Parts: sequence; C-alpha cells; structure tokens
Amino acid sequence: MHRKQGPKGWKQYCRLPRKCGLKAYRTVEMKKLRYGFTTGSAAAFAAKAAACDLLLGFVPKDISIMTPKQIKYSPSYKLKDRGVCEVLKDAGDDPDVTDKMTIRAIAEASEGGTNEIIIKGGRGVGTVTKPGLDQPVGEAAINHVPREMIRDNVLSVCRAADFTGKVTVTIEADGGEETAKKTFNPRLGIVGGISILGTTGIVEPMSDAALVDTIRVEIHQRKVLGDRSLLLAFGNYGQEFLLKDYCIDLDAAVKCSNFIRDALEIAEDEGFRDITLVGHLGKIVKVAGGFSNTHSKYGDCRMEILTAALLRAVPCCTADEARKLLASNTTEEAADYLASLGYLDEVMNLILKEISNTISHWIPDVNVHLMVYTLNQRLIGRR
Repeated sequence: MHRKQGPKGWKQYCRLPRKCGLKAYRTVEMKKLRYGFTTGSAAAFAAKAAACDLLLGFVPKDISIMTPKQIKYSPSYKLKDRGVCEVLKDAGDDPDVTDKMTIRAIAEASEGGTNEIIIKGGRGVGTVTKPGLDQPVGEAAINHVPREMIRDNVLSVCRAADFTGKVTVTIEADGGEETAKKTFNPRLGIVGGISILGTTGIVEPMSDAALVDTIRVEIHQRKVLGDRSLLLAFGNYGQEFLLKDYCIDLDAAVKCSNFIRDALEIAEDEGFRDITLVGHLGKIVKVAGGFSNTHSKYGDCRMEILTAALLRAVPCCTADEARKLLASNTTEEAADYLASLGYLDEVMNLILKEISNTISHWIPDVNVHLMVYTLNQRLIGRR
C-alpha cells in the first residue's frame, strides 16, 4: 500500500506543477506570493485517496485530482485506518486561518444503491442554521463545488474498483470549531466548525475577489431572510458606533470593508432599494472624491478632499485655516479642527452631497442614506 509522505512525515509539499497554465506566484505590492489550494481541494483529494484505500486496497503512486481551474493537485497525505486519509491544507502565502489545518476524509462502503455517494460533515465542519447560503439549513457547510469534486473523484474510484454500491464520505477538520470563530461563519449562521469552500480549487493569495464573495454571501442571506432595507458599515468601528449611539445590534450591519462600490452594486443586484451606509469620516470621505475602493493602496487624498470642500463651503475661510486643515494628520484631527472653527456642518453638508453624487452614478435607482461619524465628534453628518 502506497502512503505518500512529505519530508519528515508531515511537512506539506504541495505546489502548482510547472506546466499548469497558471503562474505559481502572483505579485502583490512588490512581493511574490505563492498560490495555494482550497479546503475543497484538500477534502476532495483526501476523499479520493480514502476511497482508493477502501475499495482498491492501495493508493496509486501518482494519485492526483484535477481542480475546477484545471490544475492538478497532488499533496502529501497520510493514511490512518482503512479508508481514512488526512491532508494538510496549504493556502500558499494567503493569510488563511485554515492554512496547515488537517482535513480528513473517512470513506465507508455498503451494498445497495447504484453508485450513490453520500457526503457528510464530521468533527470540525460547520452546520448551516440559516437560509440563504450555498447549502440548505441542516446540511454540512460543504459547498456545492467541493461536493461535486468529492463526488466525481470518489465515483472514478468506484468505477476503477468495479464497485456499484454506496459510499459515504465524512469530512472532518481538526480544530475547525475554534478556527471558525475567526471567520464569518458565526455571523452567517454556520455553527460548529469551518466551511469547506472553493469554486476554482485554487487559493489566490491576498485576493480581493474572496473578500467580495463573502460580502455577496452575507447580503444575499439578508435578502433571503426577508430584510427590505440594508444597513452597511465599513468595519468594526461603524458597528460599534451603531451599538453605542443607537443601540443597533452589531450583527445588524453587513461589513463592506473597503469594497464600497462592490457592496452597493451587489445590494442593488439582490433587489435592495433602500440602503443606509454608515462610515467613519476617514473612509467615507474618499467616496466624495470618487473612490470606489477605500484601501490606501488606491490613493489617499482625504485632506485634499476636505480642504477643497472647506474652500467651496466656506468661501470666507482664511488661507491659514485651509493650510492647517490640509496639514492635519488624521481625519479625527481634521474634524475636531473644523468643529473648533464652527465650519464642520457646512463642510459636511457638501461632503455628503458629493458622496451621494458619486453613489448615484453607481446605483442610480437605489435610495442610499448616509451617516458619517468620528470617534470624538460622533455623528457629524446625515443625509
């Protein structure tokens, strides 16, 4: 029986093949970052190897699976008991909380059924408790693409073994219950563990697309749950502001992070026509300048936007006042300074108007309310 081992037994060796049609690295902010593989790929490979061990009595030396991205995946693995295989999940250089987690597949065969493959979630894999997600309530949080990967690979082994009965595959994730607390799963209503995810089978390091997909899932869930309006906040500060000043529960708002335009357009696509956007001045002021993503890598211009608004909203302001505002280190300092001059309301009225103008270009048929705050001044603008 072949048991493929990495160096020193458990050091994962998992890389993209040289001729895979995809660069093994991508460059982010001048750094080369290595691609990885999803929990779905790890689960599918483990399931195939477990099925080989169970039905064939051995695991082929060249065993691999093909990811949806058409990249072969052949990691190190361990066989435990008969029909049990473990794989270390390798996220590459992505800061994924599931990196180096042990993903285990347990294969069990029984007579009856015609090539029926049953997929279950075991220890460390979450269970869906709210509607609007990839899987129905009560099912294991193993998304449909990983399920298809598991099913197709196990079926291929069944054909090779000339086995026509039923195979049950249980997927486990060591430490999944604790790790899940660091993910969006508790907010989404997935309890007891992580999700087995992946649409391409490949982890693209530091990918914006993965974050936007998470926002999309949460907004879709709000719609399925029957919400008629949507509350968006840029991050934790926005949620804390809503809780402290308006007694609005932390989970009431969907966090859009820096992806403001993406979140608003997703909300429009989901059918929301009434949205309230809550943001700290330091983030939301960038929207007044036309920024669709508020991450600093796309530019700053916060003080320039505020100073331009001051000059337009308060023509009688002095050059020294404008220069001092422009030299502010933070938007907190800038807002405090404008408040001390008595200009904050006038400037914020103009900023709010410009934010509304920007958003109306993105989603003209949606009514978007705005709430802007700072930590010191609290609510400084509403429209």
